[in-house]
Amino acid sequence: MQKGATSFEDFSVEDAIAEDIVDGYPIRTFLEEYSPSTDPLDLSLNKGLVDKKTFKPKVAGLLLFSENPTGVVPRKCSVRIARYATKEDDPDREHLAFVESIEGPLYTLIHLTVARVTEIMSGIKVWTTDGAKSMEYPPETLWEVVVNALIHRDYSVSDDVQIKIFDNRIEVISPGRLPAFVTTENILDSRYARNAKIVGILSKYRDAPNKDIGEGLNTAFQKMKDWRLRSPQILEEGNSVRVILPHAALATPQEAIMEFVEKNGAINNRQARDITGIKSENAMKAEFYKLRDAGILEMNPDLKGNKAEWRKRL
Repeated sequence: MQKGATSFEDFSVEDAIAEDIVDGYPIRTFLEEYSPSTDPLDLSLNKGLVDKKTFKPKVAGLLLFSENPTGVVPRKCSVRIARYATKEDDPDREHLAFVESIEGPLYTLIHLTVARVTEIMSGIKVWTTDGAKSMEYPPETLWEVVVNALIHRDYSVSDDVQIKIFDNRIEVISPGRLPAFVTTENILDSRYARNAKIVGILSKYRDAPNKDIGEGLNTAFQKMKDWRLRSPQILEEGNSVRVILPHAALATPQEAIMEFVEKNGAINNRQARDITGIKSENAMKAEFYKLRDAGILEMNPDLKGNKAEWRKRL
C-alpha cells in the first residue's frame, strides 16, 4: 500500500452489507444528478464499490455512500477539530479550548468540515497590516487542503484527520505517509491518487469538491500568495502528513511593520509579532531597532513598558 500498488479503499468489509451503500440517502442524492440514469446497485458494482462475487461492500463505497461510515468502516475515518488558544508550537492541555468530531459520507464530511473551521476562525481576532480582524484564509486554500487530506489519506491507518486551530495558524494532519513517488519536494508537480475510486466518484458530483484534479495544492499555494500570506508548509512526520497554514504576512518583517504603521499610526510588539509571524519579543525588538537605526521609526516617549509602541520618526 505504501508503494501505491494497492489501496485500502479496495478492501472488502466482511461485517458490512451491500445495503449499507445502495439503500442510503447519500447514493440516492448523488444519482439524482448522475448521467446516465443508473440503479444504485449497478453503479456500485460497475465502479467497484461492491465486490461482484461476494456482494460485500468495499471501503471506498462505504466512505462515499454509507450514511454513517464510522459505524461500518473498520478504521477511524472522521475529522477531529481541536481549538488551541495559543501560538505555542507545543501547546499544553490548558491551552485546549475544545475538541469535536465531524462524521458523515465524504462529500458531506468535506462541506461540514470546511464550514465548521470557517465558523471557528471567525471568532479568532488577529492583527493584520490593516488592523485587527477575524482570522481569515483564502477560501480556496482551506477548501483544497481539507479535500486533499480526506481523499488522499491512507485509510488503512486507524486515525482521524486532525485539524488544529491555533491563534496564528491552522494545522491539518492527514494519516499515512505520502504515497509511492510523491515527496514534500515534488508534491506540487506530482499527479498520483492513492484512492482512485474515491477521487473518481467525487469528481462526478455536479459541484465536485475536487474539480481541479491534480491542481488542488497548487491552487492553495497561489491563493495564499495572492492574499499576501506566507505559503503553506508540508511536512511528513512519522506516519502522517502535516500541512501548516501560517497566518503571517508574505512581506518581510520590516515591510509588514511599515505597512501597519502607515495605516494605523503606530505599532506595538504584540501586533508586530502577529503580522510577521515572529514569536519572540526580543527578536521583534531587533526588527524595531533596525528601523530605528535607519531613521525610520521611533518609540513613543509617552508610552513605556507593556504599553510601548513605535511610530514614524517625526
